[in-house]
Amino acid sequence: MPKDNKVRILVGTRKGSYVVIGDRTRRRWTVGPRAQEMNEVYHVVADPRHPGDLYSAANSTFWGPELYRSRNWGKTWKEITTPLSPPHKARKFDGGDSPASKVALKNLWHVEPGHPSQPTTLYLGADPHFLFRSDDLGSSWAPIQSINRHPDRKNWGPGAGGACLHTILIDPRDASRMYIGMSSVGTFRTDDNGRSWQPTNKGVECPFLPPGQRYPETGQCVHHVAADAANPDTFYRQDHGGMYVSHDGMAKWTRIGRPLGDDFGFCVASPKGAPGRAYFVRLDGAGRTTEGHFQVHEWNDATRTWKKLVSPKQFPGHFGVHREGIATDDLDPPGIYVGTTTGQLFVSPDAGKSWRLVPFAFPGIHSVSVAGPSSG
Repeated sequence: MPKDNKVRILVGTRKGSYVVIGDRTRRRWTVGPRAQEMNEVYHVVADPRHPGDLYSAANSTFWGPELYRSRNWGKTWKEITTPLSPPHKARKFDGGDSPASKVALKNLWHVEPGHPSQPTTLYLGADPHFLFRSDDLGSSWAPIQSINRHPDRKNWGPGAGGACLHTILIDPRDASRMYIGMSSVGTFRTDDNGRSWQPTNKGVECPFLPPGQRYPETGQCVHHVAADAANPDTFYRQDHGGMYVSHDGMAKWTRIGRPLGDDFGFCVASPKGAPGRAYFVRLDGAGRTTEGHFQVHEWNDATRTWKKLVSPKQFPGHFGVHREGIATDDLDPPGIYVGTTTGQLFVSPDAGKSWRLVPFAFPGIHSVSVAGPSSG
């Protein structure tokens, strides 16, 4: 399918997936195709290696986890193989410490297209703390046992949102290097295509542990991680216990959110068109924006300073944002997109200088991602 000049916001909600369509100005939007309308959709993503291909990680109350693909920007969808298919049957996976141990596959959380050099590879993160790989665009899936049967797995507990493997990041320079994030466990890195993993949580505090035990090797409740597109060794991290940056491939982390006061939240994004910048939505302990209105905070890594991007008078109220609820595009200036748990979709077409609300009431939003042209 040839590339086009449209920008598409891919929205996963409590009641299905939506494709919201605009142009490069990003000022007018049309709510286009919707699908999986009876399902909780935790993630919708485009495959940039195959323009027009979208994947939806859906979770049915009745049928369990379901994975869908569209080959035409969401106009039509087809259910494809889910790990432990056939569809609509109980899915059990040997995820324990012995061959006899069977663990149910509860929810699908994140779909990640593989490295550009591997055009048929996909990765899938699931609950409870499962990672799968497909080398045939989802026709079949293989468990990555180095995570799914990790020797420390017996010590991994679920967070409030479940035992989800929610973040998968592939180094653009090296297909064999990958990073993952798991709730209530932390981040890990592999340099050998998933054969082995090293925990990468040094410097990240677990404030819920007793004093003297708050910096363990694992056990951190990471909520989301974003890579800096201009520097693949730099990452931005939103944890239960704060906001962090790493400049050395996650070898160590430095807390950056203390100047904000409460630096709890779920989401973070970093755009290609604004290197060294990261965007966070700060929340209180109840999962609401903290200042009585919608607000996005920009971190400038070069100056190590914070900036508020939204006028306090523009969008009053309390808004919740889930871990996949913020995204950026590849245009210059970059667009920023934020979806809320009460169904608002906020858009900034100019890196946070101005904001507008897409005039459509969505079901509660779980995830936002963007497919569109680059600045080139």
